[in-house]
Amino acid sequence: MPLNRRKFLKKSAATGAGVAIASAAAAPAAQAAPGTPAKKPAKRYSLTVMGTTDLHGHVFNWDYFKDAEYADKAGNAQGLARISTLVNQVREEKGRCNTLLLDAGDTIQGTPLTYYYAKVDPITAEGGPVHPMAQAMNAIGYDAAALGNHEFNYGIETLRKFEEQLRFPLLGANAVDAKTQKPAFPPYFIKKFRVPGAPPVKVAVLGLTNPGIAIWDKAYVQGKLQFPGLEEQAAKWVPKLKSMGADVVIVSAHSGSSGTSSYGDQVPYVENSAALVAQQVPDIDAILVGHAHVEIPELKVTNTRTGKSVVLSEPLAYAERLSVFDVELVFAKGRWTVESVSSKVLNSNTVADDPKITKLLTDEHAKVVEYVNQVVGRATETLTTVEARYKDAPIIDLITKVQEDVVKAALAGTQHASLPVIAQASPFSRTSEIPAGAVTIRDLSSLYVYDNTLAAKLLTGAQIRAYLEYSAEYFVQTAPDAVVDVEKLTNAGNRPDYNYDYVSGLSYDIDIAQAAGSRIKNLTYGGAALDDAQQFVFAVNNYRANGGGAFPHVASAQELWSESTEIRTRIAEWVTAKGVLDPKDFASVDWKLTRNGTPVF
Repeated sequence: MPLNRRKFLKKSAATGAGVAIASAAAAPAAQAAPGTPAKKPAKRYSLTVMGTTDLHGHVFNWDYFKDAEYADKAGNAQGLARISTLVNQVREEKGRCNTLLLDAGDTIQGTPLTYYYAKVDPITAEGGPVHPMAQAMNAIGYDAAALGNHEFNYGIETLRKFEEQLRFPLLGANAVDAKTQKPAFPPYFIKKFRVPGAPPVKVAVLGLTNPGIAIWDKAYVQGKLQFPGLEEQAAKWVPKLKSMGADVVIVSAHSGSSGTSSYGDQVPYVENSAALVAQQVPDIDAILVGHAHVEIPELKVTNTRTGKSVVLSEPLAYAERLSVFDVELVFAKGRWTVESVSSKVLNSNTVADDPKITKLLTDEHAKVVEYVNQVVGRATETLTTVEARYKDAPIIDLITKVQEDVVKAALAGTQHASLPVIAQASPFSRTSEIPAGAVTIRDLSSLYVYDNTLAAKLLTGAQIRAYLEYSAEYFVQTAPDAVVDVEKLTNAGNRPDYNYDYVSGLSYDIDIAQAAGSRIKNLTYGGAALDDAQQFVFAVNNYRANGGGAFPHVASAQELWSESTEIRTRIAEWVTAKGVLDPKDFASVDWKLTRNGTPVF
């Protein structure tokens, strides 16, 4: 969909680059000691900035996949209803007129709730609903939010509709129109805080999103939007904000702090660059960090040009934490100066849901609970992902079988119809289970938690071998005589489970006694050693097809076909059509772990 420039400019003039005013009381002045001449005390002001990130559609403390209250071993609680209570407490303590509430992105994807209002009862439909996340965030009173990469998962039309439904701006200084190179979203937001007897404190919020959108959602953004690096865009915009009189500059960045990238060198910009922004760009006071799903109460990064500390904080995802920055300012020599910044996180498990949010969204929640509990088939036995990281599990074979069938049907009658179709899938969750008996959409959704879609790529046997070797780096090298602890066997180099792939249709061993790069043994296709020149159609999810995880060859391979229907939906359709979910229809042991040729299990 072409970007509506006129609408954007009109909106940004009103909100994104506009100015909001808040009245505020100055901090009480210190009393002069008795017997000394009264010296006029310096004016001071205390600003509190609150932040969330990676909400991923969590309004309530509810697990739609388990049809129960959310619970984990750490005792965390989730949902904007809890965050609302925390926000109310902070506003009560600090004075609402002295606070700012921000988000760092990834809002409209991640739960059946967000899927439902993107696909089942879409917000884009004529007279369609208001997105539950927009309703909740508007009610809580957010001031601004940065764009996350998952905002683009349902296409630009859905994102623009969501943006339209918000009462605050979605910021993205480094989301630019591909043709004009001008910002496609408001780059910044400015708010003035009034201080009696002194000029107002002017606070600027710069929003930055993730460069990886260019590959992760290539199908939606290619030729329309571009996503340059966070550091270069911050270096461009922060001086502008200072020249506009900003006393405080806060960055809301949908980018982690590690300095690493999951997509290798496919994009010339760093994925997790929040700390690099702090290091390289002067005049930033604090950064609300997102994207990485880690908890950082406070991280101080020294700016290399000024020597000043920049405070970073990342609250845990899914509304489990709220970051709180306390910014102290002093007025001297005719201007406000930031004297100190500190940050901490508040835990949403310490409070109850805000009844205002509960009441507001009970109906939407109930609709989604009813939807996910629809029965679509019957399983002959229980299928689980508990051992799927290190043993070939039938439940993952279900995903590859569905992908193979969909791609075969799509390519029927084309010049590539005669080529063998193989497929990849990852053990996304360690707790998914499809119980024996009635199978619901909820059961199947828990197996495939991401809104990935399917593509078909053309690869050779040699490329598939390299792909498998790269995937096998997920395992920790384990000596033949070492005791095997399954808790320490995987995630080598901190690689997440979703970046380990099964590949169906082939047979192979992964020898974990060997060094990475030399682990794939006995690789065969159709009972014979794999021919490096053999061509295959590779059924692959769009994240991997576009370079996610930096697997070799797949991103640059010729694409034969792709679609916008979620793999999760395809699984539900497949099971519904079969009526019965029986492992004999999809399961096969294609791979096993070995050590010097001896099976590990």
